[in-house]
Amino acid sequence: MGSISAKDVKKLRDLTGAGMMDCKKALAESDGDVEKAIEFLRKRGQKLAGKRADREAKEGVVMAKTSSDRNNGVLIRLSCETDFVAKTESFVALADSIAEIALTNLPSSLDDLLALPFDKELSVGKKVEEQVGVIGEKLEVNKYEKIETKAGEGQVIPYIHAGYRAGVLASLNLEGPQFVDSGKDVAMQIAAMRPVALDKDGVDSDTIAKEIEIGKEQARQEGKPEAILEKIAAGKLNKFFKERTLLNQMFVKDNKKTITQYLQSVDKDLTVTAFKHVELG
Repeated sequence: MGSISAKDVKKLRDLTGAGMMDCKKALAESDGDVEKAIEFLRKRGQKLAGKRADREAKEGVVMAKTSSDRNNGVLIRLSCETDFVAKTESFVALADSIAEIALTNLPSSLDDLLALPFDKELSVGKKVEEQVGVIGEKLEVNKYEKIETKAGEGQVIPYIHAGYRAGVLASLNLEGPQFVDSGKDVAMQIAAMRPVALDKDGVDSDTIAKEIEIGKEQARQEGKPEAILEKIAAGKLNKFFKERTLLNQMFVKDNKKTITQYLQSVDKDLTVTAFKHVELG
């Protein structure tokens, strides 16, 4: 435990809300790896604060934009060091301009976005570098997501959380203005509840395996017999699917309905086909 610094312990405490000694032990058992330490705490039944280890104290803005026909949408995150800079009109305008360039060109990657022309003289990446000298803080476009659909295949609905701190794109399978409000409801749900996938089929095998192992270890720590650990873990996995996959989550505006049930109450065929979520951190 001597190699674990007080700074590491504080970081884990801030991320999880667990006690100091529990955090120190978890880091020692995990060779200082924060992600593994969080998993260690979960396996021992710790009620964690639910923050992600990759959420650092970074400021900036997240922009969400869709085309006029709502067939395509983009998200970009422009990060800076302080909240003061993030709230300036010029910084927000810079982020908005970069998002507009992304929407116009729909580049395939973040690197491709940075290589696009911002104006006649500078690329997007070089424009950001120029503003570092002007503003005096480290700036970077460090996240770019997009959803593309074709006419007749659905529509993309954007949502920007208060203060540009998070952005969401939600893709619906049905077109038409009558579904826009429902799309915004779903996008707000995504920002609030942070689902990991659309449904259980979208959860990757590594996550499923990790949740099963965590469920088994939690049951083991509770003194449950080895013979029933698999069954208990399966139950916990189903709970994970209900809480962390969008279509199975309870609708925050009406907790008597799942998202699927809410959408079907609007139109029996309405559903979400994809989503993207970007937040500061």
